[in-house]
Amino acid sequence: MQLPTHWRRRGTFVLVVLCLLLTGCSSALLDPKGQIGVEQRSLILTSFGLMLIVVIPVIVMTLLFGWRYRRSNRVAKYLPDWAHSNAIEAAVWTVPCLIIAVLAFLTWKTSHSLDPHKPIEGSVEPMEIQAVALDWKWLFIYPEQGIASVNELAFPVDTPVRFRVSSGSVMNAFFIPRLGSQIYAMAGMDNDVHLIADEEGVYPGRSTNYSGAGFSGMTFDAHVTSADEFDAWVEKVRSADETLTFPNGYEALAQPTEYHPVEYFSAITPDLYESIVSSFHSGDGSGHGGHSSHGDAISDAHDSHGESSELESASASQQQAAIGHVTNQHAGDDHALGGHPTSVEAGG
Repeated sequence: MQLPTHWRRRGTFVLVVLCLLLTGCSSALLDPKGQIGVEQRSLILTSFGLMLIVVIPVIVMTLLFGWRYRRSNRVAKYLPDWAHSNAIEAAVWTVPCLIIAVLAFLTWKTSHSLDPHKPIEGSVEPMEIQAVALDWKWLFIYPEQGIASVNELAFPVDTPVRFRVSSGSVMNAFFIPRLGSQIYAMAGMDNDVHLIADEEGVYPGRSTNYSGAGFSGMTFDAHVTSADEFDAWVEKVRSADETLTFPNGYEALAQPTEYHPVEYFSAITPDLYESIVSSFHSGDGSGHGGHSSHGDAISDAHDSHGESSELESASASQQQAAIGHVTNQHAGDDHALGGHPTSVEAGG
């Protein structure tokens, strides 16, 4: 049954309006601002184009077949005995196999060239920024500058950046969509990802792994600036009143908060990032909630070693006493037999 003409017109109008509305949407992945993001966009578009080699002919043939073999068309031939065509079999198997082969080669190649752990070559020295996922905010540590910030990130344009990523809580994922790869952040794990920005600007970043009630507010801004502007930003952070110490200051910051404001720390405890990561290696499962200092850990290990040594000494003394008792008993038995110990022959 055919729909009335006015319903077809209304459907066409709605389809056109929806297409116009979609033109206002933007995709960060298709508008990259860094070398890694550009290469990933090229990979996405290449893979999409290869798959369209199959998709477009299938859609076109579906429409053509539906039109040609409609009920009202008396010209189309009816072939009930048709069953096989070598040409069709060759087409439907060869084309998909070639596409899969090309996609497999692209996957193998880009898995190495776009490895997130692979350093980026640049005209300037790379810098390191350490990112720690907390509930529900991001802590960024600048070890070379001795500063830290919460929910705000800055680095110079055209500078390769190595992000060392970990978590002070549950699993998260660090992602700046316009710059490229994401990487997971897990407690006690030191992960890393290398990124670079080719244009100055402010690029939103976020966690892409759901982590609880405040997940929607776990976002930050990445400020890509000139070298001079970055130095000015560093000086602004150094003029802040707050400092971040480990473990007391860090444990207070790590408490769950939602939509945490931007915060600066003018000074930090040396090796803050390493202390956060190693705090989960104690084996007691306490996380950041109750960690002893390295000195306490060493003292505890020393005490444990001392106690273990005492237990080993006591055990050795008991064994020696038991051996002496058995020896004395055997000597008494030999004396009772007139100095002639009994012997047992094999088989007897």
